[in-house]
Amino acid sequence: MAGLRISIAIYSQGHEMEYAVGKAGRIIAARLFEGEDLHESIHEIAAAENIKSAAVFITGGFRRANVVVGPAQEKPRIIGDYKDFTGPGEVLGVGTIYCDDEGPKLHMHTAIGKADQVMVGCPRDGTKTFLILEITIIEIEGLNARRKPDENTGFNLLRFE
Repeated sequence: MAGLRISIAIYSQGHEMEYAVGKAGRIIAARLFEGEDLHESIHEIAAAENIKSAAVFITGGFRRANVVVGPAQEKPRIIGDYKDFTGPGEVLGVGTIYCDDEGPKLHMHTAIGKADQVMVGCPRDGTKTFLILEITIIEIEGLNARRKPDENTGFNLLRFE
């Protein structure tokens, strides 16, 4: 049932899980080369292909990345704890594409490694490819979902309409 919205109360604090059901659409395979930017490249593909919702998978190498590895502070506002990864190193990652008011936006979490250096987190803009990075984008059809500003966190969070 595409576009279905269901809210289920979880936890005693009244938080609610939300989800919607869509179906797999087009599957796009891409390859980035040395020095190409992860976010710029995926945003370019999403805009060119008019992708509004998708699951994204990557495997390959990062030359460098600025990674949020958790919160440095939780309250009163979440502040990210940023760590630099200087490669080259191996990476695998999963993420999503949903649009905000400016267009398609990638949200991805990765595991990055080089010898005994391992980092798990959310790479930010400026992440550069080492040698190759293989990307698979699976479009999700039938969802009415967007990233919208959240007053409590200050982030653009996924919302179903």
